[in-house]
Amino acid sequence: MIELNLTNLEDLARGTAFLATGGGGDPYIGKLMLKHQLEQGKKVKIISPDEIDDDTFACNVLTMGAPTVFGEKAPNGLTSYEAMKKVEEIIGKKFNAIMPIEAGGVNATLPLVVGALSGLPVIDADGMGRAFPELQMVTYNVGDVSINPLVVINDFYETGIFNSRNSSSGEWLSRAVCVRMGGICQVACYPMNAKQIRETSVHNTIKLSFEIGSLIQKARDDKNDPVEEIIKYMGKSNPPRVGKLLFTGKIDDLLRETVNGWTRGKMYLKSLNDKDTLLVEFQNEFSYAKLNDNKVLAMVPDLICALDSETGEPITTDSLRYGQRIKIVAVSVPPIMRSEKALKLFGPRAFGLPFDYTPLEDIN
Repeated sequence: MIELNLTNLEDLARGTAFLATGGGGDPYIGKLMLKHQLEQGKKVKIISPDEIDDDTFACNVLTMGAPTVFGEKAPNGLTSYEAMKKVEEIIGKKFNAIMPIEAGGVNATLPLVVGALSGLPVIDADGMGRAFPELQMVTYNVGDVSINPLVVINDFYETGIFNSRNSSSGEWLSRAVCVRMGGICQVACYPMNAKQIRETSVHNTIKLSFEIGSLIQKARDDKNDPVEEIIKYMGKSNPPRVGKLLFTGKIDDLLRETVNGWTRGKMYLKSLNDKDTLLVEFQNEFSYAKLNDNKVLAMVPDLICALDSETGEPITTDSLRYGQRIKIVAVSVPPIMRSEKALKLFGPRAFGLPFDYTPLEDIN
């Protein structure tokens, strides 16, 4: 069991920012929300999916919207908790645990806030192992877990309830309501039993966030390169995961806009040493990186992360600025995210990209 406290909260926020692959909302907001709960004496119990009882029944809670909106209109733990209670009311059964739907950014920390408010344990697993922009892009769907009932709610407790024909339809319907709610809303969905949690989720991603965040800080303190330390660490993980430094340069141009409830855009990097350029496109999260406009170096679902060149601090898409000097790092995903069914949900074609998935380790 992991103990969350005021001492390791910074490591958690930094690690979730890395796993967010540019999206997921500003981790600083999630850190402040959690800090408030901890300072009030609230506790958060985090348990491994390997430790859960057979009667475990968990709800996924999250914030939907464009990360650029979150800085002006922050996520709300109380309404997230209310959305979860509404799901309980609909199905006539109480939850005894909470799940994060993704491992990155605000949506990695918000379930911990709801855990503090409700007293329920938070399971150390999620449906993405990173952050993705759409509700159907989860490993739960590889195991045919139902998204229903799907509840969306805003700060005025105005509530939308959907019983969608599938998770893609649930995303489409709730996204439209999210836009009407000002580009942000709180969501509860994907009620899951113990068997579904064990078999369809990405395990131990909260633990991974703590360890990556701590690793980056230690590398800075020891005057080592955080990127090199992350790559070595991922290679020793279980199962081993490939890490690569794709590019080092400065932002030469940046196109970013909020469209239909997402932050969409393109970042152009220029090398500091030669004429090479890198294009990184994003829909909330970075989706692919292309060298010199002709060679794709990494693509979804593998993680593409932007780190400050000097400090190794992860940078979100809403924090990108012209002239920033950054390193682009890629990390391979666990096997559960590379099956044929999984790639139909969140591979390149699912993002409308005109190419099929090539694993990071197979790209020269």
